[in-house]
Amino acid sequence: MKKSVGSRVKGLGKKKNCEEILCAGFGGQGIMFMGKLLALAGLIGDRHVTWMPSYGAEVRGGTAYSMIKISDDEIANPIVIRPDILIAMNKPSLVKYEGKLKDGGILISNKTLVGDVLKRKGITLVNIPLTEAASKLGDARSANMIAIGALAKRSKMLSIRNITSALGSAFKSNEELLSRNKKALEKGYKW
Repeated sequence: MKKSVGSRVKGLGKKKNCEEILCAGFGGQGIMFMGKLLALAGLIGDRHVTWMPSYGAEVRGGTAYSMIKISDDEIANPIVIRPDILIAMNKPSLVKYEGKLKDGGILISNKTLVGDVLKRKGITLVNIPLTEAASKLGDARSANMIAIGALAKRSKMLSIRNITSALGSAFKSNEELLSRNKKALEKGYKW
């Protein structure tokens, strides 16, 4: 019996341990910060990472997204075409990117701005009133950290410990912001 060509090439056909994440929303919702934080958490976890930001209009209120890849192996291409995890912070982002989410993927959406989401077969839906919950914590701007907490609970490549450590690095000079964002992160993780 002949072996196939793929079985003779080292690693070909073997599924790599990689997670592709797309965070999308309006400018001012902390989309770029989310991407940087996840990339830093991946580095702290001794993974290979890429982070690629994109701004629609580079002003508060314009659209923005971050593409993040976290892998045990080197990453050849930073572009995320079919994310494993999609964080949609607003309705236009959900409409634009939900169809690109892989089967078996995770959709984390901001119920406050998106409303109810139709359940698509083959994905895990986490529809949380992120903005409302962040407001109840004292700062609507921490909605992105609640989303990151929800992601940490479901991610196979990122731990809450590494994300918390990355958060500490990001806010090392501002204890008040660090404390507020840690609370939001924990809230999302428990959701």
